[in-house]
Amino acid sequence: MDYKNIYNEWINDDYFDNDTRKELLSIKDNDKEIEDRFYKDLEFGTGGLRGIIGAGTNRINIYTVSKATQGLANYILDQKEYSKEKGVAIGYDSRFMSKEFAQITALVLNGNGIKTYLFDELRPTPMVSFAIRELNCIAGVVITASHNPPEYNGYKIYGEDGGQVPFPKDTEIITYVNNVKDFKTIKKLEKEQAIKDGLFNIIGKEIDEKYDENVLKQLVNKEVIEKASDNLKIVYTPIHGTGNKPVRRILEKAGFKNVNIVKEQEQPDSKFSTVDYPNPEDPNAFKLALKLADEIDADIIVGTDPDADRVGTIVKNNKGEYVILTGNMMGVLLTDYILSQRKLKGTLSNKGAIISTVVSSNMTEKIAKSYNVDYFNVLTGFKFIGEKIKQFEQTKSNEYIFGFEESYGCLAGTYARDKDAVVATMLICELAAFYKNQGITLYEGLQEIYKKYGYFKEDIKSITLKGIDGLKDMDKIMTYLRTSTPTNVNEKQVIEIRDYKSGEIKDLVGNKVSDTNLPKSNVLYFSLSDKSWFCVRPSGTEPKIKIYFGVEENSENDADNKLKSLINNVMNLIENILK
Repeated sequence: MDYKNIYNEWINDDYFDNDTRKELLSIKDNDKEIEDRFYKDLEFGTGGLRGIIGAGTNRINIYTVSKATQGLANYILDQKEYSKEKGVAIGYDSRFMSKEFAQITALVLNGNGIKTYLFDELRPTPMVSFAIRELNCIAGVVITASHNPPEYNGYKIYGEDGGQVPFPKDTEIITYVNNVKDFKTIKKLEKEQAIKDGLFNIIGKEIDEKYDENVLKQLVNKEVIEKASDNLKIVYTPIHGTGNKPVRRILEKAGFKNVNIVKEQEQPDSKFSTVDYPNPEDPNAFKLALKLADEIDADIIVGTDPDADRVGTIVKNNKGEYVILTGNMMGVLLTDYILSQRKLKGTLSNKGAIISTVVSSNMTEKIAKSYNVDYFNVLTGFKFIGEKIKQFEQTKSNEYIFGFEESYGCLAGTYARDKDAVVATMLICELAAFYKNQGITLYEGLQEIYKKYGYFKEDIKSITLKGIDGLKDMDKIMTYLRTSTPTNVNEKQVIEIRDYKSGEIKDLVGNKVSDTNLPKSNVLYFSLSDKSWFCVRPSGTEPKIKIYFGVEENSENDADNKLKSLINNVMNLIENILK
């Protein structure tokens, strides 16, 4: 059906409420806006929905959320392992409409006879992952758009293990959602009836307490905290999101006494009014935290994103200046700390495993091997780390120790199956205490890591490509790199190409082809003759194409210069493709 016809249907059919009709009538003279809202259905991808809040089929709203939930309900009811005792855990963050979308999700599931457990107020995404496991649920839903701008919201589905749904179940759910063609076929109960039928359940403090117990078990060496707690000054900001209560609660229980909150960003705020972009990867999100840190001479600044699954860290360097630690830097610091302390205590399993992603630092593998533990590389997306944890449990082949992504997300322990900024913040503060006891900063601790393993430096660049034309440009870049593969980049030979879409690794030196042994994904990874690399992938959650870079050198200065040169060369290549 033509987009104009669908638009007219939405403004004329009594099924759609007055607020929706009013919003759509306000754009009746803007054909481009109408087309953008109705030229397609908002795509339900492998991670769920994510889009701009508003009326229309290409927006996230009560109708598109209901449609997704009806598809999920149909899928659940067709599963052999489903029984009426198994429900769905539902959580939501601080974004516009999050609470409303969460309640509608529950009531549509209830309309299909499926029990739901809805948190009594906003909660971090990893707490929903934990609740799924704790309550023996068949699935979970989190209403969040993570660190996207305020106009976005999203809908993420989790499996019964607490992890995001892996292949092929993810594509099966997509099919079920796409098969819901008519909004009027969606089943929904009124809240009073759902409560009366025992289908609509509210959860809260009891799950919080059990979650806290599991997070605190991940402390590596509590004596470190006890020794430093009086002197270690921490600044924490939840950046208007869900982290405020759980992070502060965990830090207090762990024994940290000097935690200072950025008051202007303490409370949930759908507008994220003190920041342009509520992302701990963005230095601008820490302006107020840095102001407070300067005032109290803080040792460390930590900030969590809106759904508290990512954490950013700022520490003092050896000159007393505050500097940002990237996700890779924090990941390798935590990996080395956890492994070294376990080895010291004699608790390091000979089946131990560290997991990271293909776009994260290559130093991680070097660290893992130095402690004789296995290292596993997975695709971008924490669901692949969660999937690996599940595999370890089923096969008893390995014991999961720690996993992280370069995008500021990590997990210690197996109580949850998604990245968790609550446990990450606790461990980062423990690590800061560890170095404080030695009279050095986290930054100086990082320099020790570099001296031990080599100077690995990484960076990421993004090109925003919105709308229909943006999708075409993304495809143009990926097609060119596959069909006109560069042989030299940054004056170095391309020696290997990993095409995760075809599943092939091409060894250009030995002229051999092997299998990636990973799921198919639209990702291209180029290895160069000097141990540097770059990787190109369209984002699965934002209208962006992302380019990752990594180098290895014997000195920091050489690594920084090589990284800068590599970035310039690759970005020029991408820009020329788009011309």
